[in-house]
Amino acid sequence: MNIDLLNNKLKGLEAEDILKTIASENNYNIVFTTSFGIEDQVITDMICKHNLNIQIVSLDTGRLFSETYKVHNLSLEKYKKEIKVYYPQTQAIEDLVTKKGPYSFYESIENRKECCNIRKVEPLRRALKGKDIWITGLRAEQSQVRTEMHVVENDLGYGIIKINPLLHWTLDEVMKYLQMNNVPYNSLHHKGFVSIGCEPCTRAIKPGEDFRAGRWWWENNSGKECGLHTHGE
Repeated sequence: MNIDLLNNKLKGLEAEDILKTIASENNYNIVFTTSFGIEDQVITDMICKHNLNIQIVSLDTGRLFSETYKVHNLSLEKYKKEIKVYYPQTQAIEDLVTKKGPYSFYESIENRKECCNIRKVEPLRRALKGKDIWITGLRAEQSQVRTEMHVVENDLGYGIIKINPLLHWTLDEVMKYLQMNNVPYNSLHHKGFVSIGCEPCTRAIKPGEDFRAGRWWWENNSGKECGLHTHGE
C-alpha cells in the first residue's frame, strides 16, 4: 500500500469523511480498536451511522473497570454491531501471576511493561494480523508523544498503516459530538478520569495535571505509554 497516495487522498478531510473514504475502498481490510473511551465512542458512532465496512475490535485485559464493561454493553445495544474481543493468552497470564503475583506491575517499570505486553500488546498483534489499515482514536492533545503523530502514518512495529482521524480534535469537540449524537460513554469521565485503562493502573487526575497523569500514577517518568502506540515497545 502506498502511504503517500493514501495520505494525499485523505488530506484535508474531516474525521467522518476519512472513515467513509477508506471504507469505500474494497481492497482495504480495516480494523478499528476501541477501549470504549470517549474518542473511541465517537469513531464507533461514525462507523455504525454509515454502516462502514470496518471491523471493530476490543482488547479485554481482564482488569477493566465495571463502568467500561457497561459502555461496551450499551454500545452493543445501540449499534447492533459485533465487537470482536481479544483476551490475553491464558498460559502467559497464569505464568506471570504464578511467578510474580497479581500486582507485579507496581514493583518496576519493567514489570509494568511486561504486564502491558501480555495483556494488551500481544492481543493487539493478533487483532491486527492480516489487516491493511488500523484506525485509532488517538488525539495529539492527550500526551507529548502523541503530538508527534500524524493522521496517516506507517506503524513499523506492527507493519501496518495507522490512521488517527481525531488526531487534531480537542476534548471539547469530542464531548460536543457525544452529546449531540446521544453516544454512550464512560461515567468515570465525570469523576476526573480522562484516560481510562485497567482499574489497578488508573486514577482520576487533579486540576492542572497532564492528561496521562492518572495512568500508571506511581511512575515518575513522563510520556507514559503501554506499548500499543509506541511501535510495540
